[in-house]
Amino acid sequence: MSGCPAAERTALREDESEVVGNLSPGPAGLRLGLRAAGGDSLPARWFHAIFETPLVFSGLLDATGRVLDANRLSIEGCGFDRESTIGSPFWECGWWRLDDEVADQVRRWCDQVVSSGQPLRKSSRYFVASGEERIVDLSLTPVRDQQGGDFIVATGRDITDGAQDADVLARRELAAAESGRRRAASQIAELSRVALDLVRAESVRDLEQAVIGSGLPVLGAQGGAIAIRDDDRGVVSVASSTRLVPQLKIEHRELPLDSPLPVASAARTGTRVLLPTVRSALEWSPVMGEVYVVSGRAAWAALPLHAGERLIGALDVSWIDERTFTPEEVALLDVFAALCGQALDRVQHLEAERAAADAVQQMSETLQRSLLTQPPTPDALDIAVRYQPASEAAQIGGDWYDAFVNASGATMLVVGDVSGHDRAAAATMGQVRNLLRGLAFDSDDGPARLLERLDTALNGLELDTLATAVLARVESLPSAPDGVRQLRWSNAGHLPPLLRTAEGSVERLEARPNLLLGVDQGTERVDQVVDLPPGCTLLLYTDGLVERREEMLEDSIGTLADAFAAVGGATPDEVCDALLDAVRAETGDDDIALLVLRCND
Repeated sequence: MSGCPAAERTALREDESEVVGNLSPGPAGLRLGLRAAGGDSLPARWFHAIFETPLVFSGLLDATGRVLDANRLSIEGCGFDRESTIGSPFWECGWWRLDDEVADQVRRWCDQVVSSGQPLRKSSRYFVASGEERIVDLSLTPVRDQQGGDFIVATGRDITDGAQDADVLARRELAAAESGRRRAASQIAELSRVALDLVRAESVRDLEQAVIGSGLPVLGAQGGAIAIRDDDRGVVSVASSTRLVPQLKIEHRELPLDSPLPVASAARTGTRVLLPTVRSALEWSPVMGEVYVVSGRAAWAALPLHAGERLIGALDVSWIDERTFTPEEVALLDVFAALCGQALDRVQHLEAERAAADAVQQMSETLQRSLLTQPPTPDALDIAVRYQPASEAAQIGGDWYDAFVNASGATMLVVGDVSGHDRAAAATMGQVRNLLRGLAFDSDDGPARLLERLDTALNGLELDTLATAVLARVESLPSAPDGVRQLRWSNAGHLPPLLRTAEGSVERLEARPNLLLGVDQGTERVDQVVDLPPGCTLLLYTDGLVERREEMLEDSIGTLADAFAAVGGATPDEVCDALLDAVRAETGDDDIALLVLRCND
């Protein structure tokens, strides 16, 4: 059992050898040996005192493992009967017999000591007479007497309490490790949710909310900031919050890029800054003394934000109490900073793309305004126009309208569509529109002849394009009844105009259209003529107003005619808005241009 004798195998003192040398096999072997050595001799008393110590289990086994003798602590102290113990195989005694597996292990240990001649020390479970299980530190040491007999000295020390203390400690350490593991797992899960918020961010402001409002609490922080480099101006733009609360208030300020503050340093150098204590921060820079007074934070960490090889900013994290940054915590900070850097790079690219798109849109709208002028307001004619670009286009395309009074006083109306929905189409549309304006202004040619001349000009000027158009001329003729005007028009592959009477009926002006522009400059075109009585309303439009997915064009024109009949009695401006509102939810793939003319009394 423990308390193993200092003597190894045969290294016994002479007096001890005398005792052991007089041992004889059998239950009384030890006592016989003591008597043979002289029961009152000093060696005998010394040996007996060691043998009967109340601190150590002691016993002697023969080479077969039978118990020759054992001290009172081993037998009576454990509640066993001496007569049934002495002479029994060691592994069959009460210390082991309640568990066959333990008994068999003790047997193998005894065999190993005898066969190897080497001492053995093990910890093992054992039992007292009450059945209570305890732990022993067991030593088995081989010895040989003067006659060449082999024996095993068994000693042991009860270590149950110490083992229990160690087990409690181990359990505590295991519980602490498990708690740390759960906390780390929880942080990783929460960090995953924050990563989704970062992915969803569409702007730098969204990113600030995700980083400061959601990310920093995951790190157990009480404050922090995200800083973005502005190399052109030599500053970092800092968005910060000293209180991480649901109603997050983010403050914005700027710091010089060469500021001694940790966040500027990390953004400038790309080096992580960890300041776990007030002392470490003051050693970093005296300016941190003021920071501590203002913020009330005792520990700080600043981590650089990278986009590939580029250094784009820094993450600032702060805690109220001083702390020790463990390797695991530093790794978590680095992971979060990497996520923030990727997200910041992405939203910066998004904002740059939006800015570029806004610039293109503003340019396109300026171009549109310059091309699509407001219509004239001749006597007794009320004209309104609208242009709605395709939702996916650069806010301008190939559709156009025009209305002007020519040199002879006639009002010219046109709605057309150049193929395409981009700036190239818009540029071509501008050329076609201006060509037609120039041809029509000082000419008394009818619409058909003007379209023929336009075809010739497109071919001669090598404008490689296709376009549809309806060109109309409205004028009062001396032979016409009072208030009645004449509409003369020609259709180059375009949709039919709609004419609404004052009473509300709608007619399609759908004489067979001629070939569209840009196909054959020699094609013959014809004019169509209809009277415009007072109170009637004319609608010219492009296909974006009527084309629908999974709907025949004829049906769509019929739907437009019904809507026109319902709203056509309003002012031309109101008619335009009502028709656009009616189709807005179902359109978006194509430009829309429309022109409404009302003949007043």
